[in-house]
Amino acid sequence: MALLTSTPSARFEESTATGSPALAPSATFDHLELYVGNARAFTQLLCSGLGMTCVGYLGPETGVRDRASYLLRQGAITLVVTAGLDPDSEIARHVLEHGDGVRTVAFAVEDVDYSYGQAVRRGAEPLFDPADQRDGAGAVRSATIAAYGTTLHSFVDRSGYAATFGPGFEADGLPSPSIGRPVGLEAIDHVVGNVEEGTLDKWAGWYAEVLGLTELRHFDADQISTEYSALRSTVMWNGGEVKLPLNEPAPGRRTSQIQEYLDTWGGPGVQHVAISTRDIVASVSELRSRGIRLLVPPPTYYEDARERCGDLDVPWADLERLGILVDVDGGGYLLQVFTETMSDRPTLFLEVIQREGATGFGEGNFKALFEAIEREQARRGNL
Repeated sequence: MALLTSTPSARFEESTATGSPALAPSATFDHLELYVGNARAFTQLLCSGLGMTCVGYLGPETGVRDRASYLLRQGAITLVVTAGLDPDSEIARHVLEHGDGVRTVAFAVEDVDYSYGQAVRRGAEPLFDPADQRDGAGAVRSATIAAYGTTLHSFVDRSGYAATFGPGFEADGLPSPSIGRPVGLEAIDHVVGNVEEGTLDKWAGWYAEVLGLTELRHFDADQISTEYSALRSTVMWNGGEVKLPLNEPAPGRRTSQIQEYLDTWGGPGVQHVAISTRDIVASVSELRSRGIRLLVPPPTYYEDARERCGDLDVPWADLERLGILVDVDGGGYLLQVFTETMSDRPTLFLEVIQREGATGFGEGNFKALFEAIEREQARRGNL
């Protein structure tokens, strides 16, 4: 069994006296942990549908009695899919209340003690102080703070660990590899959180003050609206790879997609995860062949997109055939597509994105995307 030890370093004390951010530009996404009702089944969905590979397992067979966790990887993406084995456990209660979704967004940092100490000094709610988890392969150091709703943020340093992920995970008895061509998913591009109406500015300020992030983009309700609903959005980032958009519902004629999420999840939480690829046509072709269900843009979308994007040199016929959206900004262009929700409760969904110089988030596609989402809401009776 792994040994957990807590030994605050001098860097923890140093962080209380300096102004450097908790998430420096060098910080990246380390992993996402999802709490789900059936980890084995959800893992099978991600492996067969997205082409993820299961590389580790933690559970009763490895000496952990309260949960089953599967470690999945593809490219630089790392996911941990966890289910509780005791119906009275915190994991099981979380899934019962919220449904399947992201519980922890973890960041890889150079110094856990410094990042955690800086965040706590600036107002973060501390949950788990810096501690080492050890086995024969070395130690993984981590610490955790609370964020919006029940979402957690962890700071992780694996530089002292020589094995796959961390103590407790083993490579025995794993699911068979998925059948099919590689999907080509490479990294987490951004993680989107939904918060209650009237709290967007508060949470954007929290990320600025607590983690030292800055505003990359902001969209008001008149920029993100349809005939029926609207939302406001602010994108916070660390100047590097960590991008964390935040959405709040805005008043509209009917229930917005953000409010539907808040009602279904039971409060703020992670709405969707965007994953990058270098060849979205090949990736989406393979996703479709594997049975992943994607949102379909309105019939007039591609006629409008060609006019909006001018002489952009992209494979328009393939984009239309596969339902891939296209947008341009000052740096270049991007291509993106969105899945339907990943489980029966309309909570978490995924985005696949290919960036060709663009730094935006598909602003030109907002109306078409939200109209597609509203069609799904209407089918569920929630619009």
